[in-house]
Amino acid sequence: MDMAVETGVIKQHLIDPEICIRCNTCEATCPVNAITHDDNNYVVRADICNGCMACISPCPTGSIDNWRTMPLVRAYSIEEQLTWESLPGELTPEELAAAGGGADTTDAPAAAPAAEPGVQTQPPLHRGATVPPWSAAHAYTNLYPPKTPTTATVVGNFNCTEAGFESETHHVVLDFGSLPFPVLEGQSIGIVPPGTDALGKRHHARQYSIASARNGERPGYNNLALTVKRVTSDHDGTPVRGVASNYVCDLQVGDKVEVVGPFGHSFLMPNHPKSHVVMICTGTGSAPMRAMTEWRRRLRKSGKFEGGKLMLFFGARTQQELPYFGPLQSLPKDFIDINLAFSRTLGQPRRYVQDLMRERAADLAELLKDGNSHFYVCGLKSMEEGVVLALRDVAADAGLDWESLAATLAREGRLHLETY
Repeated sequence: MDMAVETGVIKQHLIDPEICIRCNTCEATCPVNAITHDDNNYVVRADICNGCMACISPCPTGSIDNWRTMPLVRAYSIEEQLTWESLPGELTPEELAAAGGGADTTDAPAAAPAAEPGVQTQPPLHRGATVPPWSAAHAYTNLYPPKTPTTATVVGNFNCTEAGFESETHHVVLDFGSLPFPVLEGQSIGIVPPGTDALGKRHHARQYSIASARNGERPGYNNLALTVKRVTSDHDGTPVRGVASNYVCDLQVGDKVEVVGPFGHSFLMPNHPKSHVVMICTGTGSAPMRAMTEWRRRLRKSGKFEGGKLMLFFGARTQQELPYFGPLQSLPKDFIDINLAFSRTLGQPRRYVQDLMRERAADLAELLKDGNSHFYVCGLKSMEEGVVLALRDVAADAGLDWESLAATLAREGRLHLETY
């Protein structure tokens, strides 16, 4: 047993509510379901957390990397943590002793007691990379944290899905003027909606992936683009008006918005000119894929690109709800291999991105064998398992050991899963 547990002391894992942007990355990453949340905070259950550190690297803000030495009998409950507006201070040695804890004897997080019955203890089907490709450009992160956001000006906002349909996705362009705000394809920013929530507190920032290339939505300008879907119902179909999404979709040219970030240091595209990029996405998960595609397009136009393959699997309910459907049709066929899946086309069978992947198994198998290939998955959490299973089946049919291959792809920063 861990010495810290034997002496009645644990290094309790906590999340800083002042820095956290509520992006759900930690909860989605945790292999033992130790992280939960309510409308106020994300918190860690001390009785389940095993200190595996799986959630540390994917966190875009670093808010997840906080620890407090606590007596095991006085570990902060999730009920306490859910009410916090800031982290409590570390106990002094005297306070620790008075509370029934001995001297702290370890620098590492303590192992927690066994998980409760019914809690997932096995790792997920596969965990994506937490490191960037070796050739990725250096990413700047957390230049403007939640405590000190910056301001951008709206210079464009248009519906990038077909007008007249219930599902509406906007392409929003923000300009930072003379303020440095360097970003890379695959990174994200946070938008702080104005006003207060039901508890009377200022709204937390909402995270949105950047949909433009590193040199701006308009090349040479200090701006960037976002792809934002207007939320009018929850996952069960119950009517609800998303606070941030509706705010962003309703922005007018000239409006000022509070921005935090940028975030993300691993979901980055390779810079190696002969690298292949396979992009698998649904809905607004297309944002980073659009950014990567546009950067490659600009490199090709400038003559600085040496021919790595670009392959896209893009899914939506209908063609009318697919963001950027029109511009996609104008991209040269010898530049990008586009595969579109629609799950709600009237009179047609439902098709998902994993169905298209299986249809293109021969091409994907060759890319899986190539050490220059990079795979990016972005969209709703529900798509992740189907996509990974499709990759596993493609690998198996090609005589590849998926477990070994998946581990290599993750270790080398060549398989990235960003689902929400």
